[in-house]
Amino acid sequence: MLPGIGRKGILAMNEFELISRLTQSLPGNKSLVVGAGDDCAVLDLGLPDRLLLFKTDAVVEGIHFSADTQPEKIGHKALARCLSDIAAMGGAPTTALITLALPRKFDPAFVEKIYSGLNALARRYDVAIAGGETTVNPERMLISVALLGTVPRGKCILRSGALAGDALFVTGELGGSLAGRHLEFEPRLSEAQWLAEHFSLHAMIDLSDGLAGDLRHIMRASRVGAELLATAIPISRTAKLASKAETSTKTPLLAALTDGEDFELLFTVASRDAVPLLDAWKQKFPKEKLKCIGKIVPGETLTIRDQQGVRNLAAHGYAHFT
Repeated sequence: MLPGIGRKGILAMNEFELISRLTQSLPGNKSLVVGAGDDCAVLDLGLPDRLLLFKTDAVVEGIHFSADTQPEKIGHKALARCLSDIAAMGGAPTTALITLALPRKFDPAFVEKIYSGLNALARRYDVAIAGGETTVNPERMLISVALLGTVPRGKCILRSGALAGDALFVTGELGGSLAGRHLEFEPRLSEAQWLAEHFSLHAMIDLSDGLAGDLRHIMRASRVGAELLATAIPISRTAKLASKAETSTKTPLLAALTDGEDFELLFTVASRDAVPLLDAWKQKFPKEKLKCIGKIVPGETLTIRDQQGVRNLAAHGYAHFT
C-alpha cells in the first residue's frame, strides 16, 4: 500500500488539509465579512452598531464523549464548544439551533437529560434554543449546534491581527482535559468580553486542539512566528499526575502543548499593555489564572525556550483523520 493511500485508494489527509481544500472556492456575498478560517464567521447585516457571529460545531459519540458519559455533560459540552468560539471573537451569544442524530433504538429519557444539560448552560448565558432538526444516524449519536452571536463594530477579534513583538497570553491551565474537564468546562465568555472592552487585543483563539496546534492557526493567519517560554506554560495538576502513570508517554509539558479540549483563551496584545492587563485581570478575576507564555516574533517558525536554549517546536495539537 502506498504511503498516504487508504484501503480504498483514497489519498489520506488530516482535518486542516481537508478544510483548506474545501474552502478554496466557497461562494460569498456582500454580507460576509469573515468566512472560513476563524473561530466564527462574521456577517454584516446592516445593524448600526453590531456585526453578527455565526458558528457551528458537533460532538460525536466515540470521539468527543463515550457511550457511558453522563447525558447532562454531553449536552453541556455540545453547546459550550460553540460558546467558547463566540468568546474567542469577543462576542456575546444569542440563539442556537440543535441537530440531533440518533441510532434507530435510543432511550428518550437519556436524550431528555442531554437537553437538560444543554438548556441549563443556555439559560446561564441567556441563549435561546430556537429549535433544530432530528434525524437517524445508525452507528452512533451526534449533536450539532449552530449558534448566532453579536459583537460590537470595531471590537471583533480575529486570528489574523497578531504583530511581531506582541506578548502572548493564555487563561487557565492546560493539559489533562480528557480526565473529565472537557465535559465540564465553562466557556470564557465573561473574560473575553471584558478583555475586548478594556484592551486592544490583536488576535485571539480558543484552545480546542492544543496550544501547539491552535497557536499555529494564529501564526498562519497573521503571518508571524512565535516563541514559547517552557517554564511559563501553565500545566494542570491532572496533566502532571497523568505523566506519572506507567502507561503515560507524555511529559506534563507535552500534555499541555498537545492534549487539546482545554477551551481556554490564547491571545496577543502589544507588549506595552502586558503589565497593565495582568494587573487589571487580577483585580477583575482574582480566582482565574492568566499567564504570559511567550511572544510573537517575525518569520513563520514556532520555537520554545527552555533551560537548553531555543529550539524549534515539532509538537502539534490534535487533528481529525490522523
